[in-house]
Amino acid sequence: MEAIQIIALGMGAAWASGINLYATVLTLGLLGLTGHVVLPPELQILSDPLVLAAAALMYCVEFFADKVPGVDNTWDLLHSLVRIPAGALLAAGAVAEVGPAAELAAALVGGSLAAATHATKAGGRLVVNTSPEPFTNWALSIAEDVAVVAGLWAALHHPWLFLALLVLLVLVLAWLLPRLWRAVRRIGRGLAGAFRGHGAGGTGPAGGGR
Repeated sequence: MEAIQIIALGMGAAWASGINLYATVLTLGLLGLTGHVVLPPELQILSDPLVLAAAALMYCVEFFADKVPGVDNTWDLLHSLVRIPAGALLAAGAVAEVGPAAELAAALVGGSLAAATHATKAGGRLVVNTSPEPFTNWALSIAEDVAVVAGLWAALHHPWLFLALLVLLVLVLAWLLPRLWRAVRRIGRGLAGAFRGHGAGGTGPAGGGR
């Protein structure tokens, strides 16, 4: 692989991991196994049948969990501990041949990128789930899976285009994340207020009875 392809693969894997780690591993592993791409030595383990089977199983679980409002929020919360370090590891593995310094730099950037995409996904889902209809949630989930596969394909076959789009995406995330955070805080305050109001209402009748 050329240097630009290695960089695009590492950043693409990190970006995609923050959205759907299991789809990322499954896509890269299958592409490597079928010979559509030659993965760097440190990432060739993704094509191992055992790794592919585990990724496929977990992708099936996430596919359904990701489409149930409320369950998807819990799933995203738990995967804060998985997607971000995995994104850093995949980015580091992509450039491991270059040297230890490049590997550490890729891990730092890749982990940050995975954290940004994960936070955007989790925050966006929380905002969307305030709506009672489930269709937006389903559409977002399917769009995320499509974006992972398309993004990884672009990173492997059109690295310059992918990196240019990634720079634009980072700028969008820098603008979007503070707004998502404010929306999530408003939702949290609303839930806390409703809970306090429910608690106060529950004690009223008892007080009246006395």
